[in-house]
Amino acid sequence: MRASVRRRATTAGLAALLLAAGAVGCGTEESPSMSPAAAVAKAAKNTEDITSFRYRLTGRVPEEGRVKAEASMRTKPTVAMSMKMTALDQGADGAAEIRLVDKAMYIGGGAAAAKEMGGKSWMKFDMSALDKKGPGQSAPGASQADQNPATESTFLTGAKDVKKVGTETVDGVETTRYSGVVTLTDFKASLKGEGKATRERREKSIKQYEKFGVDKLTMDMWVDGEDHTKQFRMKGDADKGPLDMTITFLDINKPVTVTAPPAKDTMDLAEMMKELQS
Repeated sequence: MRASVRRRATTAGLAALLLAAGAVGCGTEESPSMSPAAAVAKAAKNTEDITSFRYRLTGRVPEEGRVKAEASMRTKPTVAMSMKMTALDQGADGAAEIRLVDKAMYIGGGAAAAKEMGGKSWMKFDMSALDKKGPGQSAPGASQADQNPATESTFLTGAKDVKKVGTETVDGVETTRYSGVVTLTDFKASLKGEGKATRERREKSIKQYEKFGVDKLTMDMWVDGEDHTKQFRMKGDADKGPLDMTITFLDINKPVTVTAPPAKDTMDLAEMMKELQS
């Protein structure tokens, strides 16, 4: 069971790391005077005003293979996230739900997990312990689950070859598509003119890609008529396999409420480890 929980936590953590903020808006034509780089920069700037969003994602992540998910997240006043995801190549162990609330992450495996955990279908990870040696290390990638995924969409601002591909309709919304290739080195260099808070958020995301072993990303971004990212695709070669994720945004700045699973259905990993040690 622990191996299954680790796989679910890894996939959910990675998926969470690869998300970007966006909006559903009315389709309008891009200003003819705005360059591709300026349009991408404006969309990136607009992510700073987004405090909650709902999205779906599809694609492939290193080690885990093909995944699909739907999720909601808020970043203020407190960070919270709810995601239902499926690792399509993992069979019965592939379906899981992840919740992040009150500085704890919960991984739910449904009836299959309950059979292996004495009737408890959720595993709880203390977020404060995830970056330290000990029980928290049983949830790979979980320490980054509280990141604001809006940051990921700003990576294209570091590309030197941003170009306009054309106009496309995404989920009924007219968008303009841009593409480019960005290295983490170039993206770091592009942060010099940013404010402290913005720079720190983006630098935090860079570190996660470095851990994946990704140093270059090919990106496509679909920007709507309100200068928000409606969809984007991110591709790269990681140490443990290819990364290819497409994220489509369904709405922004609407209430997001996430509740912790019932205590009677939850196994606390930290408490379990204490019992084993004693």
